This record gives sequence, C-alpha cells and structure tokens, in this order.
Amino acid sequence: MNLDELRATAAARHDTCAQIKKMIVSRLDLPIEPAWITDDQPLFGRGLELDSLDVLELYVAIEAEFGVALYDSDMSVFGSVSRLADHVNPALVEQAPTGSA
Repeated sequence: MNLDELRATAAARHDTCAQIKKMIVSRLDLPIEPAWITDDQPLFGRGLELDSLDVLELYVAIEAEFGVALYDSDMSVFGSVSRLADHVNPALVEQAPTGSA
C-alpha cells in the first residue's frame, strides 16, 4: 500500500466514524453533539451507557445505511465507534465499484 492509498484509507475511516457518530446521536436521540463522542469511547458501561435496545437500533441503522451485514456472533463490534468503523470499512471497500479502463 502506497502513501496515497494509506491517506485515502485513513480519510475513509475518519468519514465512516463521523457518519456512525451522527447516526448514534440522531437514531438514539441523544442530547449530545456527535463530535463529543470519541472514536474509542466505550458505547456501553461508563461510555455512552447504551443498552441492548440501543444496539438493536444501531444494528438496523448500520445495515440500512452502509449495506453491511452484521452478525450476532460478533457483537464486540459494538464496543466503540472505532470498532464499528473497522468492521464497516472493509465491507464498503468490497462494495465499491472498481474502475475499469
């Protein structure tokens, strides 16, 4: 991977994290700004204190928004925004149309 590809990957991940934060705030009607959520902040416990119904709402929203399948067997992806982005980004890359000349 060259430097330009690394920059593009980092930018895409940053954008995905921002989208996920906006989704969390809007879908769950949280009284905070998306920018207040850090990428590695826990979504449960002492983090955002989300519960199982919140996860279900996010699960549906992420599948609808990104077209990425999430599986019950690996719910650890809901640990933080960063983990969600790490799961979503590779699937988005696979979905992206390839340029053919």
